[in-house]
Amino acid sequence: MGEADTALLLARIQFAFTVSFHFIFPAFSIGLASYLAVLEGLWLKTGREVYLNLFKYWLKIFAMAFAMGVVSGIVMSYQFGTNWSVFSDRAGPVIGPLMAYEVLTAFFLEAGFLGVMLFGMNKVGRKLHFAATCMVALGTFISAFWILSVNSWMQTPVGWAVNDVGQYVPGPGGWWPIIFNPSFPYRLVHTVIAAYLTTALAVGGVAAWHLLRKRGTAEVRKMFSMAMWMLALVAPVQIFVGDLHGLNTLEHQPQKVMAMEGHFDSHPDGAPLILFGIPDEDAKTVRYALEIPKLSSLILKHDLNAPLAGLDTIDDAEEPPVGIVFWSFRIMVGLGFLMFGLGLFSLLARARRRLYDWSWLHRWALVMGPTGFIAVIAGWVTTEVGRQPYVIYNLMRTAEARAPIDAPAVATSLLAFVIVYFVVFGIGTWYILRLASHPPHEGETPPADAPIRTAGITPASSMTRGGAEPRPDIEEEAR
Repeated sequence: MGEADTALLLARIQFAFTVSFHFIFPAFSIGLASYLAVLEGLWLKTGREVYLNLFKYWLKIFAMAFAMGVVSGIVMSYQFGTNWSVFSDRAGPVIGPLMAYEVLTAFFLEAGFLGVMLFGMNKVGRKLHFAATCMVALGTFISAFWILSVNSWMQTPVGWAVNDVGQYVPGPGGWWPIIFNPSFPYRLVHTVIAAYLTTALAVGGVAAWHLLRKRGTAEVRKMFSMAMWMLALVAPVQIFVGDLHGLNTLEHQPQKVMAMEGHFDSHPDGAPLILFGIPDEDAKTVRYALEIPKLSSLILKHDLNAPLAGLDTIDDAEEPPVGIVFWSFRIMVGLGFLMFGLGLFSLLARARRRLYDWSWLHRWALVMGPTGFIAVIAGWVTTEVGRQPYVIYNLMRTAEARAPIDAPAVATSLLAFVIVYFVVFGIGTWYILRLASHPPHEGETPPADAPIRTAGITPASSMTRGGAEPRPDIEEEAR
């Protein structure tokens, strides 16, 4: 491997490392912001303090996750101008304005209302505070809209032209074809739903932990019930949306689907679904394959005998890394079906009125707590690695996009990122887990009033201006 190839590999590892860290926090904060809006809305509608206590409990965790997401996202922006300056120069006229729209619309909206949401509970009226919470939730969605529009254009570039200096610019059709490119609607819906499921699993895992430790307060029961409803209702929708997204990918990025399916060879009379195996890219086969005949054709073409092309129809230089894509896709799909199964199990427990005392359900929910984060990272790996060897699909190769930086310089910055990220974000994650290790309770305090010491239960300050008067909690059975 030459100096240039080493520098390219290190630059790719560095970006993959930083974006993987970053992706975890928006995937959580997007869903958690909406959950907070629902909790506050239910409190305003019903007056039940259980919703207010849950709101203030998760608001502190949201503040930490949001802050870490912002910090980790800033680092990625600098890499566009350092390791990937050629990409920034050539694609900047398209990518730059879309990223600027994200800042002008989403980030300013979030920043403008975040302070009111975090610290205004006792300082502004209830309706204004609820409006601020909704604006923050809306801001997280708008942020996802623009970022995913950028990424989708890199996956399915349309509406572009090339100017006199070789830069990609909007074509005669303007910005609409670029923003609403062919894969964008599917990727947006799939990713946002994934964020909601990630949050539901995290909330359900925290509640399950407390239920297993015999801390079944009204707040713990309520958040467990809400998390299980989300899984039961949304997980099957995500499976359906994922199928539509896969069909769209087959149409516009067939190499990616070939790698996902492990189809090195074409199948003229129906392709099998390979459940597991070990892809051998040198031998062009999947060793020890466990497969179901013709099921891949049924899923992708809705016809058992439909022909499917394989990687043997394209040049070796156009193939993505099959092994990585093959396994990351199976991790994502496998976890998705486990989420669906957990949702079904919760419905059975609910029907038998055992939602809060069925320990096997709580153990399963606890184990599944972090799997939403694993699934979104696996999905990201499938999407990004499956696009290789292109950074802009079929237009610009990744090797052409890197800056002329020596490998030692990239290695030094990569090592610094690894050390700083694990220290800083490790401490932040530890603090989030510390907050979650204590159950939500009556009189929960918002971030403005929360003590630095998190152990124990601290009485709440008066909430007469922004909250509700204390009242006995009414325990609910599953419904």
